[in-house]
Amino acid sequence: MKLRRIRTPAGLSLQSLDSEGNWSDGADLTPLGGRVFDDAWLAAAAERQLQHSDQLLPFQPVSFRDFMLYEQHNIDAARGLIRRFNPGLYRVTSLYERITGQPVPQFKPKPLFYRQPIYYMSNAQTFVPTGTPVAIPDYSQALDFELEIGFVLAAPLFNATPDEAAEAIGAFVVLNDFSARDVQRPEMLSGFGPQKSKHFASSMSDTAVTADEILPRIDTLTGSVALNGKSVSTVSSAGMQHTLGEVLAHASRSERLFPGELFGTGTLPGGSGMETGQWLRHGDTLTLTIDDIGRIEHRIA
Repeated sequence: MKLRRIRTPAGLSLQSLDSEGNWSDGADLTPLGGRVFDDAWLAAAAERQLQHSDQLLPFQPVSFRDFMLYEQHNIDAARGLIRRFNPGLYRVTSLYERITGQPVPQFKPKPLFYRQPIYYMSNAQTFVPTGTPVAIPDYSQALDFELEIGFVLAAPLFNATPDEAAEAIGAFVVLNDFSARDVQRPEMLSGFGPQKSKHFASSMSDTAVTADEILPRIDTLTGSVALNGKSVSTVSSAGMQHTLGEVLAHASRSERLFPGELFGTGTLPGGSGMETGQWLRHGDTLTLTIDDIGRIEHRIA
């Protein structure tokens, strides 16, 4: 069993197994000194992961908040959504965009997106590591992926400034938010946000890279999406509406955040099948890469 070891910044505990199957020291994920997940729970989780993949999660997230930070992703994804589910409307909007040279106004994010960071809470317990086969949910006919940058806290936050919040980031991972798009549409229209369309599975790379290596160039990262070994799109981290410090400062307003909590940037432009028309099918092999952080690969079972 080959497992990659990762460097951990001071104060951040990232669990890994040694060659004899023992947990490394440092399971403390709370500022109070208690263990969020004890060794038995972590060992059982690792055993489940290793039944499907020879890799492990670099850490078990305590929670998962996923932001939407890219205007261009929202525009392109909205366009791709109606192309898939409402072809007649797609023809009308395509004509409008050809005549005006501008995106359809309804494709842009809602006004709150520009005023403050927006996010939803997902299921931190359904993360799987790279290499794990992923099944299409039995209630969906439109499985999609989302290539994102994930970042995990190494220190607690409460009413933090953006600078204080940025200093609390411990490490970065490649993040993938699986999405059942046909189920997501009615869930979003309910006014309650995504539920079964998102909570069934998310994934991350088996490596985590410390913040000091990534944060100084967070706006210049590049990556790619490949299906069945063929590159279908490239991505860039440039163009975030809000900085990561602003994101975390907002999340910490009158709310305590703890080490081990995971956050996502939202999909990088070009990082989803809905944008490019590359929907996942049974038997596909999906590869998502962020250069200098890592990659995720899954077979769609």
